Amino acid sequence: MRKLLRVDMAKGTCITEDVDKQYPNAGGRSLTSAIIAAEVNPHSHALGASNKIVIAPGLLSGTSCVNSGRLSIGAKSPLTGTIKESNVGGTAALYLGKMQIAGIVIENLPAQGSLFSLLVKTDGAELMPADDLKGLGNYDLVEKLKEKYSDRVSIISIGPSGENRLSSATVAVTDPDGRPCRHAGRGGIGAVMGSKGLKAIIVDPADAPGVTIHDRAAFKNASKFLKNMLVESEYTAPKTGEYAKYGMNLIMDPVNDLGALPSYNYRQGQFEGVSKINGKALYNTIKERGGKYNHSGCSTCIIQCSNVYVDMEGKYVTSSLEYETLFALGSNCGIDDLDALAQMDRLCDDYGIDTMETGCAIAVAMEGGVKSFGDANGAIELIKEIGKCSPMGRILGSGTEVTGKAYGVVRVPVVKGQSMAGYDPRVIKGLGVTYATSTMGADHTAGFAAVFSETDRDPKGKARMSRDSQNLMGFIDTIGICFAVTDVAKQDNGGVESMANMVNATYGWKKTMKDYIELGKNVLAMEKEFNEKAGFTAKDNRLPEFMRTEKVSPNNTVFDVSYDEIDEVFEQ
Repeated sequence: MRKLLRVDMAKGTCITEDVDKQYPNAGGRSLTSAIIAAEVNPHSHALGASNKIVIAPGLLSGTSCVNSGRLSIGAKSPLTGTIKESNVGGTAALYLGKMQIAGIVIENLPAQGSLFSLLVKTDGAELMPADDLKGLGNYDLVEKLKEKYSDRVSIISIGPSGENRLSSATVAVTDPDGRPCRHAGRGGIGAVMGSKGLKAIIVDPADAPGVTIHDRAAFKNASKFLKNMLVESEYTAPKTGEYAKYGMNLIMDPVNDLGALPSYNYRQGQFEGVSKINGKALYNTIKERGGKYNHSGCSTCIIQCSNVYVDMEGKYVTSSLEYETLFALGSNCGIDDLDALAQMDRLCDDYGIDTMETGCAIAVAMEGGVKSFGDANGAIELIKEIGKCSPMGRILGSGTEVTGKAYGVVRVPVVKGQSMAGYDPRVIKGLGVTYATSTMGADHTAGFAAVFSETDRDPKGKARMSRDSQNLMGFIDTIGICFAVTDVAKQDNGGVESMANMVNATYGWKKTMKDYIELGKNVLAMEKEFNEKAGFTAKDNRLPEFMRTEKVSPNNTVFDVSYDEIDEVFEQ
């Protein structure tokens, strides 16, 4: 029986329920969104007692399926006001899956000022006072908890920014090395966890029964098919693949060449300092210093796109520097210093703030005259202000939109209050449609509609491309598979079907691929309905005005997908 663990912060109770009696066939994003849609008032305050935070491994998490270690964390977002699912790697999804825990629901509020940790074991869970953990950064917190519980646990935690309920606060999950460097970054989920007075969740998988596989032979065949597909790809092959060497930052050069790399707060599509922070620069620096590329940031990962960045003395700084961080804090702020960017990433991980939202907020502040573009030391100072939760830190830590309002800036790259990712939608227009129509703000992983070629600049067909990608991701996020796998495993080569076959084999279901795509559609429909009840309309599915009027160099293009097409994305 898959269990749903409900933790009532007001009563201090932890009870288990049969998840399939309430939410049958749900997991990952389909479970987090179903619970939020059914149990949270859309008009409730995101930091109030009515909101809930739901933590759910995917349907394949805990199995031997490669790259199935993704964890969904959902709530009503304090950043966007919409429903939110934020996705993270690390080890927690694997452990929860093996423990047959389909989800953890954190509800209600404790007495004001109370702080707790939650110990989750195979035979039950317990809330414990955690006053000794107040104010700790994620790194010190994890070391303290590992000393108490062992290195074998997985830790889900918030830094001081989550305790201070900043709208860019993240939820950290420890990686296979036990470091708090994997983050559910988007949407301010960490602030919701902070509002519940929950500093950390310790997941102890000792005596876990493991996942019961209904048809082991069918599972093995489907699992082998997907693994072979990844092993044989030049991009995802273990140790020798492009991702293993350069990580997700492999795409910085193609995006820059396309003229879609946001630079200087989205003023330009190319960055003159790109060669200092691209995948090759990162790889060479790590290799020369004795750091580690070809590193697993998530359990069951064979792609190994993570890295460990060390300083010139070989001392650990952070893990890992990825494309979205290097764009947001790098090119978007005009900064081309890898060591400074690594320090910023370390600070963000420790404080528990989204590197993407933070980088975009700092770029907007730079445009507002707070610091100059290219001022790496100034950017570090601003991040430290967020850590201190000073008045300026509160502005920046409340996100890009709030920062733009505070400093009177017009060029503010957000949709529904959430900052955009590292792909300018005036060039990569399919992603522009996803930014506009995603139920969760400008979220690129909600539907990665891009091919990195000149065809991206053509607005024709981009609405349909985005819609199909978003529907697929509703399924992928439900089963707990890594987003990077979809670069290789697609619907037309049998890769996605192999995932569906594994789900069927695990649970004894007989669903078709069409059924699973319909499941993805239903996830989006639930989320869309929640947002509509919260007051969101088609008018909120719009990119910022400057994207339609201000041409981005060097392509001199604007975002020109029609509003009519955007409004019909989910009507087709």
